[in-house]
This record gives sequence, structure tokens and C-alpha cells, in this order.
Amino acid sequence: MLDVLSRSQRARVCEYKRNESKIVTPCVVRSDVDSDVRVCTSGGDRILQVMGTEVVLESGLRTTSNSGMKSEIEVKDGIAVVRLPLPEELVFDDSVEMVVVPNAYELRKDPRRIVDNVIKLRTAAGFNRLLYLSGLGEPSTLALLAYMGVDMFDDTLPRAAGISGIRLIPEAEIATGEDESEHNIEAMEQEIEKIRMFIRSDRLRELADQRAPSTPTSVALLRLYDDAGYRYAEETCSFVGCRFSCNTTQALRRPDIKRYKERMAEYRKPEHKRVLLLLPCSAKKPYHISKSHKAFSSAIHTAPHDTLVQEVIVTSPLGAVPRELDAFYPANSYDIPVTGEWKPEEKAMIRQMIGDIIAQGWDRIVCHLGDDYELVEGLADMECTVVGDGTSPASLQNLDKALREATKGMEAVDYSLDRDCQMRNMLRFQFGAEAADILMDENTHAMGKFPYFKLFREDADHKKTQLGMFTPERGGISLTLEGAQILADSGYPVIDIMDFEMKGNLFAVGVIKADPSIHVGDEAIAVCNGKVRAVGVAEMCGREMTDLKRGIAVKTRHKSK
Repeated sequence: MLDVLSRSQRARVCEYKRNESKIVTPCVVRSDVDSDVRVCTSGGDRILQVMGTEVVLESGLRTTSNSGMKSEIEVKDGIAVVRLPLPEELVFDDSVEMVVVPNAYELRKDPRRIVDNVIKLRTAAGFNRLLYLSGLGEPSTLALLAYMGVDMFDDTLPRAAGISGIRLIPEAEIATGEDESEHNIEAMEQEIEKIRMFIRSDRLRELADQRAPSTPTSVALLRLYDDAGYRYAEETCSFVGCRFSCNTTQALRRPDIKRYKERMAEYRKPEHKRVLLLLPCSAKKPYHISKSHKAFSSAIHTAPHDTLVQEVIVTSPLGAVPRELDAFYPANSYDIPVTGEWKPEEKAMIRQMIGDIIAQGWDRIVCHLGDDYELVEGLADMECTVVGDGTSPASLQNLDKALREATKGMEAVDYSLDRDCQMRNMLRFQFGAEAADILMDENTHAMGKFPYFKLFREDADHKKTQLGMFTPERGGISLTLEGAQILADSGYPVIDIMDFEMKGNLFAVGVIKADPSIHVGDEAIAVCNGKVRAVGVAEMCGREMTDLKRGIAVKTRHKSK
């Protein structure tokens, strides 16, 4: 029986129960401790003992991963042993609870094969089975492998390295010439505790970023995973998240940041916006509540011309953040080192994204970036307004003057239209263009003050029905049952559930099938026979809801009677 207690993208903290015993993963399977799960030798065999079940891992001469000779999957009491090279068609029957690869050591120092095999194994195993790679984990790679979806490791590699006089620590391999076995295993256990802590706080990617530079192989492993494994990793990225740091160049390639850039590639400026204003980011998030952006606002919103101005924040690692999206994740959650120096990769990314927005057409462009003007220099003609500090009286006066001059002679747009256009872009970012058009028809309008917009639809009798509202605390638009039904009727991704009375949260056991495009943190719509039974926030991704039979799938906000 498997319970997932915490998640951080593909990594998770699990509790696995069997025969009245239990273990918590990620974990290290020891060969020197008498515990519920251990590896031992008997005669010429290497045996895995799991809570009363013994499974032979190695017995005599076996094929290697490079032999090209496939071996059959062996299953005993719910434990499947599969050797490298993996079968082309890798399928596990419903009885399997744990997948074990006894010769995973052969992947060490080959990052591309590690990525390919882990993705294939984890995909075939699904979310309802543990994945154990024997002989592959060491202190410097545990965080990376757990981040990729591996649940269990063992002391084979650290023990062998220790006997050879090599000290393994999370930061490096050091040759000492002494037996370092015990130190290596202790380092493994300590690293596992850190990994669990980072998973529980949904920040394991940060630990993986820190550990990757320990060896060239680890650097390559993370780079390849971010590239070749992007779709696999992105499936489990949350739509909302906690504060996180981007302290390395590789952090620019995080799957949640890459997903943001993909969505921004579909961004379209509101048609009535005629002046583009480029602003710097702020340490405090979301930007609009920061001291500096409140000062900018005092210069921008001084007359009706402000509805003609499109504010875009220039930043790394996100590149460009339109004002209406600044309360969404990840714009509301990231931290970066601020030194005034920009890496070439950051410059190229920012210039491309700002260039794409500029290409959408503007009457005038105003730049309030100060020293960071170099990031956009040469992309278009623009007026710079900063004198010294961007929030100085002289700079704010210049900004006010520049915007008034840029919009001179232009007819101002009504605030209600401007608000509707902002809300449409917020809907596009969260639900996609098609869903936004369905929700925001000619009878639907946004009300309230940014970012606390509420969405109402008016019928022929002038009766208003609320469809949803933006909640900054969550960082997303929360639907009502009526709004959810409109999307469900249009074919928007939903969760099919069993026919039962919904009294609280939706548990995975009640899910028949969930659309695989659903992410943790998404607005989740649960339907039965086409009728919306509940709407709330997804606690699992779509495939996990389908695979698991335990745990909360959706924290429900509204339920139909």
C-alpha cells in the first residue's frame, strides 16, 4: 500500500506499507542493518529482502546493459525485477508495487542513458509503484535522481567506493587512501534527510541545482534532463508554488520557467494598448505590491491615458512579465542574485522575449530600466526616463511627462474595457486561448480592482452570474460551479468521477479517469455524467489521480448538491 505524503515535481516522499511494516522513501537500502528492507548475500546470490519477501537480484553470470540481450521481467509478491537493457515494451501488471533494477550501476557516468532509462522506467511504473535503482546512487547524485523520480537507492556504490579509498560527499569525490565505507553511507543517510526536507517544502530543484556542479557527469545529467526530459518533468510541475531561488545558470532551464516562456510565446497585447512601458523587476513579489512599483504607479496612473499604456516588467529568469500576469506563478515567487551583471544567456533570453512583444506593434515605447537599458538597447526606438535611481523624483517626473507626451492626441479607453482585456489575458495564461474566449464572451465582464478581478456573465434578464475570481493568495483564477460547467461543456480537461455524494475533498479512490494535462495547482473540474460535481485545486497531476487509489486528488472549493 502506497501513500504519497509530499511532492516536488517528480520527486515524492512516500509511505509504503506491507505485512504490517512500513518504510518512508526516498530511502537507502542498507546491507549492514537488519531492517524491513535490506540487501544481503546467500551463497552466490544477492538477495533483496522486503518485509518478509525475498527476491533474488543476482545469481551467477548475468547479462549486462551493453550486451543487447534482453531478459524477462521477474515478479514475486508484487516486486518486479527488470534488468538493463530494458525491454522495448515495458509493462507491469497490476500486482506490481515495486520495480527494482539490480544492475543500474552500469549507467553510472553515462548521463544520457540515465535520463533515457529513468524516464522509461518511471513512465512504465506510473505513480503507484516505487522505483529502486540498485548501485547507482551516491551522495552527489541522490538529489538529482530523486528529482527525476527515483524512490529507493542502496549502499552498494558508496560501500565499494569506500573500500577503494574514495570519500563520497555531496560536493565531490575525494581520494583518501583509507576505508571510507562508513563515512560514505553516513553521507548517504544525511543527504536523504535533506532531500525529504526539500521535497516537503517543494524546493528539491534548488538542491538539485546545488548538487549538479559536483562532477561533470552530474552537470551533464541535469542539462540533459532539462532538455530531453522536459515534457516528462513538466507534467508534474505545479501551476502554483512557493518562493524559490534561481542562483545558477541552469536554474534558467527549470521546467516551470520553461513552461512560463512557452505560454508567453502565445501572449498577445490588448488591441487598445498603444504605448509600451518597460519597467525593472523588484525584490518583493508580486511586483505591484513592492515599494518601487507603487512609486512607478504614482507616475503612470495620473490621468485617463494610463489605459493606453501596457506595462511589461523586464527580468531574469522569466524575461518579460506583463503587468496583468505579475501575480501568477512563477512571477510571484522567484528570487535571483542582484549584482547588476547579466549572463549572456540571460541577455539573449530577455532580448528575444521583449523583441517578440515589441514586434506586436506600438506607437511609442518608453524605457524606465535605468542601467539595465543595455538589455533592450537597439531593439527599437524608445525614450529613456531614468535619472539615477528609477524611483527618484526626477525619474518619476520624467516618466509622467513621457507618458503624457506619448499619448498626446490619443483617445483614452474606458477603464471597464481595459479591465476586460486584462482579465482576458489572465484567462488565456491560465486556461488557454480557447477557454478564455468561451468564458469571456460579449456578455461577460470583469469587475473590481486589479488584481482582485471578478468575472460576471449577464443574461437577457440582466441577471448576473459570477463565473470566477482572481485570488492573489493562490496566484490564480478560481472558478464557480457555473464557470466550471461552461468549461466542462466546451471540452476543457476534466476529472471523471464515480457517482457518489461529495461531502468533502475529492480523493483519488473516487476518480475514474483524469485528463493527463491537469497539473498540481490547476483549477480542477470534477464531473459525473457530464455534470460538474465539484471544482477546486488539484493536489495531484492528472495521471497520478488515475493511477493512485489513496490521497487527496482535489481540494474542493464548491460542490453541487
